[in-house]
Amino acid sequence: MFRKALLHNGIPVVMEQLNNFRSFIIGIWVKVGSRNEPPEENGISHFLEHMFFKGTEKRTPSDIAFEIDSLGGDLNAFTSRENTAFYVKVLDEYKESAIDLLSDIFIHSKFPDEEIEKEKGVIKEEIKLVEDTPDDYIHDLFNKTIWGDEGLGQPVLGRRDTIRHFSRESLLTHVERYYGTADMVISCAGKFDHQDVIDKLNHYFGNLRRGSAPAMKGTNTFKSETAIYEKDLSEVHLCIGVEAIPFASPERYDLALLNSILGASVSSRLFQEIREKKGYAYSIFSFTSSYKDTGYWAVYAGTGRKKARAVSEMILREMKGLYATITEQELKRAKDQIKGNLLLGLESTSARMQSIARQEIYFGRYFSNQEIIKAIEAVSLKNVKDLAYRLINNGKGCLVGLGPIDKEEFKGLI
Repeated sequence: MFRKALLHNGIPVVMEQLNNFRSFIIGIWVKVGSRNEPPEENGISHFLEHMFFKGTEKRTPSDIAFEIDSLGGDLNAFTSRENTAFYVKVLDEYKESAIDLLSDIFIHSKFPDEEIEKEKGVIKEEIKLVEDTPDDYIHDLFNKTIWGDEGLGQPVLGRRDTIRHFSRESLLTHVERYYGTADMVISCAGKFDHQDVIDKLNHYFGNLRRGSAPAMKGTNTFKSETAIYEKDLSEVHLCIGVEAIPFASPERYDLALLNSILGASVSSRLFQEIREKKGYAYSIFSFTSSYKDTGYWAVYAGTGRKKARAVSEMILREMKGLYATITEQELKRAKDQIKGNLLLGLESTSARMQSIARQEIYFGRYFSNQEIIKAIEAVSLKNVKDLAYRLINNGKGCLVGLGPIDKEEFKGLI
């Protein structure tokens, strides 16, 4: 059962009650991420996410760690380009302890100077780890290439030169600017009583009166470009994509089905053609990234240097011919796959907590599973063909390569 309520201070709380489960998960979502950061403070949202676990007025960092382990729970957080989320998952009998712990780190963290300096070193190592993981790093390079050096183009982790300058004052300023009650959503899923949770949240969060965030920065302009980053690697890593649609677009299910057909499943065209038939890549898949006002649809592939051009040509040929060759059989298989994934996701309280939070953030309303399935079924072959044609022929395409390659090898592809 889904319900929505407002705390006394106006924070929306979205709740999905699942009495057949034994777990309870609560997440605090703040509508700020790396796209909101000025370039000189790139990475501060992610840095702050780490710092919330570094001690409060009544708990040391080790107290926090030992307490969540003693509950047998999971306390964690993540940062994206548009959101920062903090969550705790426990057995239902420990829900008040979970809410107490999460509210304490969210409201009463001290951000001590010595912990800030230590965390700078930790996050610099995290950046190095990504840079040494090319199948991760190429996605940062792809975002930078298509969106530029600001907003959506900035890496979530930030850069070494920006992290160096973070201070307690800059963290507190970020909290004051963005962590307002008007820019938060609290999401709960699992076994609990609705009114009991609302009462507890009003007790722990009801006095929160922080300022509200400024308006979101303008939309980044998608840049059509071929960018090659030469690096001594054993494989070439490729990202090829086109501008797509925002998160809340009415065509979101059309794109999900297109993506499944192209490369998001083992029966997809790219997986079958490039990996299974040709053996040109171990890892190849298509994916979508959508935001409040824009998005992209892309393909990742890792392949040998001598096959990089051929793999790129095959990907582009498949994308360009998609609108004319999709069949009813492929569309039905994609619908079945997406519906299956949706229903399997219902078995995870974590997935449900994230789903209803994003629905509130991007739509301001709840979509039942029956409503989503009905919308997926309603997508016609003409819908997906029209969208494929429009996205592929809008003149907005980008190719990014990372590895032992030269830009000359990719002339004329994009």
